[in-house]
Amino acid sequence: MACIGHSSMAFGNLPVLSKVDSLPMLGDTLDLKGVEVYNLPVEKYASGQSLIRVTERDLERFQGQAFTEFLQKQTGLFLRQHGPGMLASLTMRGTSAGHNAVFWNGLPINSPSLGQTDFSILPVGGFDQAEILLGAGGALFGTDAIGGSVHLHTKLKYNQGFQAQVQSNIGSFGLWNQSVQVGHSVEKFSSRTQVYRNFSRNDFPFRNLSKIGTPVERHEHGQVLQYGLVQDLAWRPTDKSQLSTSLWYNSSDREIIPLIGSNTEDQQQDWNLRWVMDYFYFGSKNTWNFKGGIVSDELVFNVSSVNKTRQYFLSGDLEWDMWPGVQAKTGVRQTFIFGELSAYNASENRSELYHSSNFSLKENLQFSLNLRQLIYDGNFAPFTPSLGGEWTFFASEEQQIGIKSMLARSFKVPTLNDRFWVPGGNPDLLSEDSYSAELGIVQQWKRGNFSLDQSLTYFQMWVENWIIWLPRGSFWSPENIRNVNNTGIEYNLNSQLKWRGYNLGLSGNYAFNSAINQTNIDGNDRSSGKQLPYTPVHKAQGQIDVSKGSTSVFVNHQWVGQRFIATDNIASLDPYRLWDMGLRYQFPEGFFLKGQAGVQINNVLDTEYQILRLRTMPGRNYQLNITITL
Repeated sequence: MACIGHSSMAFGNLPVLSKVDSLPMLGDTLDLKGVEVYNLPVEKYASGQSLIRVTERDLERFQGQAFTEFLQKQTGLFLRQHGPGMLASLTMRGTSAGHNAVFWNGLPINSPSLGQTDFSILPVGGFDQAEILLGAGGALFGTDAIGGSVHLHTKLKYNQGFQAQVQSNIGSFGLWNQSVQVGHSVEKFSSRTQVYRNFSRNDFPFRNLSKIGTPVERHEHGQVLQYGLVQDLAWRPTDKSQLSTSLWYNSSDREIIPLIGSNTEDQQQDWNLRWVMDYFYFGSKNTWNFKGGIVSDELVFNVSSVNKTRQYFLSGDLEWDMWPGVQAKTGVRQTFIFGELSAYNASENRSELYHSSNFSLKENLQFSLNLRQLIYDGNFAPFTPSLGGEWTFFASEEQQIGIKSMLARSFKVPTLNDRFWVPGGNPDLLSEDSYSAELGIVQQWKRGNFSLDQSLTYFQMWVENWIIWLPRGSFWSPENIRNVNNTGIEYNLNSQLKWRGYNLGLSGNYAFNSAINQTNIDGNDRSSGKQLPYTPVHKAQGQIDVSKGSTSVFVNHQWVGQRFIATDNIASLDPYRLWDMGLRYQFPEGFFLKGQAGVQINNVLDTEYQILRLRTMPGRNYQLNITITL
């Protein structure tokens, strides 16, 4: 089923609810047959933190689409979408778009000028799997991870021989996506190359609310063209070392869909280059990791506004067994940032020192302690600790029940735009600062052919020195003025049943997010005590999967609650619900092709809805896809 693998289960698989993995001590030799290229699991030092694990199978039916679609339809997370293929920003636990750290193969890829990632230009073809850690992650991952962090990975394997795959996806409104992937691996070397092209005319019909009689019209300005290349290489020169590198180039050319009632014809081009190299050395009781990387972004808006940023990363860390039951990792990271933007030129240097420890006091009890200090251009960001724990208080052959908890501090350094924009930039801004606490209960139950995983988490978060831009005379300027209190509940369910040759699956999640502003800007401001704009208090999602033999079907439902469009909470957008359904057929053994084909209907009931005010979204639409494996 297209579930989220043990969705927010912070614990491992039966019979012990624990994430503590022993280090890959290779000794003299290592069996490399079919082994995956090694990478440290991102959740290893995140005890007590909720985890959404996204597998290759989960992403299958979203090939050719942006990661936006998966997150919006399959998780309790909410994305502020400006339209299909348009700007999409993520909100986690009621925080802002800039309060989520995003990584690709361990490389931070948030824009240093904007402080966030546009998820619409992260096609699923650029990675194989993902992990999403909910809640404060500043101590583990650095700046921006106030609401959580998103980790995208490409995965290579050794000893797989030659492999090739061709995918094509066609659909409504001119959708046509293709990708080709070729790879080859032997005992100590692995290589894979993928190219993709995604296109959509986006000429879907909409009701023009700005005209008398609200006639139905079609968009004439919304075309999206995206193409890219992903190259992965890995090499084991010895049985105790590994060198890997990945490159991702992505180009997007978009006609920005105008607001209802507007006739603008804005255009935006994005060019993104990401490169990372990792070297691991595996000692008898320790592992060294050295990483280098480059992130280069260029955004051109309406031809004349050209904005370029470049980030260079160098890091190194040592992971070792301190003594039985205790593992530790200590490291440093240096970041060099350069910005050439339409309004200013700027540079910034960041230095980070971090330490993480895992304590396995008993088989069913584990703690993680994380510490981090970041310095940017001589300014000290808040010292950032976190402490998390997991305790399995009941365990039997069929069932485990445990609790998890975390206390954490997190932060976000001001963006280049915040500090250097001309006019109005404020170089004296403080880092945004947050404190959070969460408590959850997790159950894993298996009896015969039925399994059930579920979790319930309660969290509180206090964000101080929240940066907002305010009118100051003839221009706007940012200030540390807002304080926000976030409270929420997250429930996740994943169940499976094997019955008379059928595989039945039910997955779902619910998110309650109360994000309340605590500060009035001036005497005329009425935003204190109100929900933040475009932050739904309620969101729910569920999916049913049924498969037998080579055929599988799914029905997906999502419901998004009311969203206020301004800080005074007077006007709002109505809740909406969407239904999707699809069928997939795996070509049987002996068929002249190896692969699968599928059909999908999105927005089955042709619901008219807006995620953001006056931003149109498509009605019922169809997709056909085929994957051929060689």
